[in-house]
Amino acid sequence: MPDQHYRAAYPKLSSFYFFYFMLFGALIPYIGLYYQSLGFNAIQIGQLMAVFIGTKIMAPNVLGWWADRTGETIRWLRWTAFLTLLFSFGLVYYHSFIGLLLTVFGFSFFFHAALPLFESYTFKSLSGVKERYGLVRLWGSVGFIVAVLWVGWQIDVFAIQTFPWLLCLLALIIWLATFWVKEQGRSFKKESSASFFKVVQQPWVASLLVVSILIQFSHGTYYSFYSIFLSDYGYSKTLIAWLWAVGVIAEIAVFFWMVPLFQRYSVKFLLMFSLILTLLRWVMIPLVPESLILLLFAQTLHAASYGLFHAAAIYLIDHHFRGDNQSRGQAIYASASHGVGGALGMLIAGYAWHDGGAHLAFGISAVAIVFAMIVAQKWIESDQNEKISRSG
Repeated sequence: MPDQHYRAAYPKLSSFYFFYFMLFGALIPYIGLYYQSLGFNAIQIGQLMAVFIGTKIMAPNVLGWWADRTGETIRWLRWTAFLTLLFSFGLVYYHSFIGLLLTVFGFSFFFHAALPLFESYTFKSLSGVKERYGLVRLWGSVGFIVAVLWVGWQIDVFAIQTFPWLLCLLALIIWLATFWVKEQGRSFKKESSASFFKVVQQPWVASLLVVSILIQFSHGTYYSFYSIFLSDYGYSKTLIAWLWAVGVIAEIAVFFWMVPLFQRYSVKFLLMFSLILTLLRWVMIPLVPESLILLLFAQTLHAASYGLFHAAAIYLIDHHFRGDNQSRGQAIYASASHGVGGALGMLIAGYAWHDGGAHLAFGISAVAIVFAMIVAQKWIESDQNEKISRSG
């Protein structure tokens, strides 16, 4: 893609990532604290978080298939954003467990359906310069940081009860942002459904999905209970916000340096390296809760546990799911990793936290990473062991 085309697309693509992950950054660190303020116990919090992530199993696949079939990615993106906004008002209205459970299901279904659609749109827009994906995607991380700090300050000053209204505001902005991007001309270069299943059946796909499920499973405790964990040790909401922000700043660094890293090292090496550092992270956190310095160091490892792994995995998915299979390729990755892995991780984390606290919950996360390392070492190889070229 000529530089002029890239410069025109850059602000449109990056702005959507910025606002989408602002909502994610507002939600993930503080929703557990909000549920706790409503009187829910650890098991109920884990169940609500599991529903929030669990809809990612189904939603991306349904919308991804339909977008590939109709060639109208942006039209369905706008609908998912609008319905996310609609359900966000239920978070303000409902305070009962069942009411919130149903609301979270609808809200998260459409929220999670949006991102794979936009990821597919982004890679199509970056045709010829896909190595610049990290420079676009890092604005999502910036948005996450802005939201974490802003919402943390809002909660400290105005109390946790303002939290659902902030989510409504951000959902509105996301919906408005979808009108800045335009539908691309549909490619009529057909790939049969058989070709999609042929790609899915390749051994490397199964192994990558298993590893992705396990690494997201391991994040279940972190996403559900990290803020509660810190709050129990006396950390203020503002300091908790900064600890989350440090993790995402480290993630931005990975996205910024993605091109030289992928040109120098093989994909398998980067995946294994990210898993090793993720294991270190989950072992450290429950052991050093009173050491701010060590907690800060553990947060910098988010660069590996999320940033590096995600960048490598999503490139591989785009590289092998071509043409009319692009949206479904992104969808199957999202639904398997963040959907199956994330939902199971959060559900198990709730029971583990209830029965054994931080040590048991993070211990289970660490064990999941050990299994992920075994799978990655044994089965992610052959052509996946190459360095990523600039050709896209």
